[in-house]
Amino acid sequence: MIYTIRILLNHPTRLILTVTGISLCMILMLFLFGIYKGVSDGSVEYIRENKADLWILQRNATNLLRGSSMLPTQHKNVIESDEDVERVSPVLLLITTIKNSDKRSSIFLAGYDQENGLGGPPKLVTGRNVNTDKEIVLDNSFALNNGFKVGDEVVIIDDTLTVTGISTGTNAFVIQYAFTTLAEAKSLLGLPDIVTCYLVKTKSGVDLKRTSERLQSRIDGSVVYEHPEFLSNNVKEMESGFLPILYAIAALGAVVLTTVLSLILSINILERKKDFAVMKILGSPSAFLPKLIIQQALFISISSGVLSVLLYFPLVDLIEKVSPEVSTVTTPLQVVLVFTVGILMGLLSSLIALSRLRKIYPLEVFYER
Repeated sequence: MIYTIRILLNHPTRLILTVTGISLCMILMLFLFGIYKGVSDGSVEYIRENKADLWILQRNATNLLRGSSMLPTQHKNVIESDEDVERVSPVLLLITTIKNSDKRSSIFLAGYDQENGLGGPPKLVTGRNVNTDKEIVLDNSFALNNGFKVGDEVVIIDDTLTVTGISTGTNAFVIQYAFTTLAEAKSLLGLPDIVTCYLVKTKSGVDLKRTSERLQSRIDGSVVYEHPEFLSNNVKEMESGFLPILYAIAALGAVVLTTVLSLILSINILERKKDFAVMKILGSPSAFLPKLIIQQALFISISSGVLSVLLYFPLVDLIEKVSPEVSTVTTPLQVVLVFTVGILMGLLSSLIALSRLRKIYPLEVFYER
């Protein structure tokens, strides 16, 4: 191993650039995994934390992320009259814009019945939930990005609302949630007899499947989901639209990592071609030279992995300060996974470079170069 390090240190600038370049590829992969985790949590946290037993939507609607649903408000009376229902909360979701001086920013506004305790923000960072119309709770990332705080006033269409709270777990990356009363959301939409869905809390011990089937048969044009199924639908929808892009970029980073490392190892072999030919003619063990190349690959991969971990968290903190809407969640498992991928790509690079080693013949030591 000492000889391996000496070979690499013969060109310190090349070693530093190689380790830095590969560590940046690993940082990219870590960042993409962190973005995915942050987006996946933020996109469905609203649904996950609103622990309704049943979700009632318009027929053919399967999720809230990339689907549309409209139901009449009179369905609430039908749902409340069911013997298994403890309480029901209608929710109206609409995409609208908030004016901030000359800037307009889009939000995913949720109007909910705050008295029933369902449909509101998952968790508050500061302030309180809305109690009356003309009040609003903003997502923390949205508030930071636009300079809003509790007590400020925001304008939506022609209505001025006061910010009463700042929420977390409501950042879907491309858009953030905000919350107001159901009456205010209906007023902004201009359709007082329409809601998006109903969140239903059932009485303890009831058969949810039987209750959902009965409600669906009583409400025309509706579909009823139990909470775990509806959450799963939204997770699948988020993954199908977002995950393939991240996988493609992460795979590209792995390809770049492998290409750079195999190129550097091949250059090292070519530069020491005569030395390796001497070793072969002196009878070095058949596994010695391949082991030398593999050790170089592992040394560079491990060094790059350590550097990527040291640089990653400060870089992410800087990115999130500059762009608050970027939310990452990095776990130890993600770090281990990227570290493992880096080592595997290093081993693959060494195997590619070994093809150069096999083309070195002992008699080449007598050739002039």
